[in-house]
Amino acid sequence: MTVSSQVAGGGDTDAARCPYRLVLEHVTSRWGVLVLIELLDRPHRFSELGRAIGKVARVSEKMLTQTLQTLERDGLVHRDAKPVIPPRVDYSLTDLGREAAEQVRALSLWTQDRMSDVEEARRAYDEARASKARAS
Repeated sequence: MTVSSQVAGGGDTDAARCPYRLVLEHVTSRWGVLVLIELLDRPHRFSELGRAIGKVARVSEKMLTQTLQTLERDGLVHRDAKPVIPPRVDYSLTDLGREAAEQVRALSLWTQDRMSDVEEARRAYDEARASKARAS
C-alpha cells in the first residue's frame, strides 16, 4: 500500500489525481524540511539561508533555488524582492508555510527524541536477520 492510498483511502498514486502527494514530497524533501525549519525562526536572505542549512548539510545554490521556488509555488514561502542596489531578496514563511513548518519541526524533534529506540529496533532487526541467515 502506498502513502497515497493510506492517506486518501484509494490505490491511485497518479500525481494528477493525488496533488497532495506532491506537496507532501516538497515539504518532506531533504532540502524542504531544512528550509521550512530554518525559516520558522525568522526571514532569511538567500545566502544566509544557504549558510544556515550548510551547517547541517551542504546544499548547492541550484538546489536551494529550486527548493525555494517549489515551496513558493506551493504557497509555503514568500519571496520579497526589494528594488534596491544591490538587489535584496528575503524569504519568509506564509501562514500556510508556518503551519507546515511547525508540523515538520515536531516530526524532527520526535525523531531526535526517539532515535535511541530506532537504533535499538534496527539492532534487533539486524540480529534477527543474521540469525535467520545463519540457520538457513
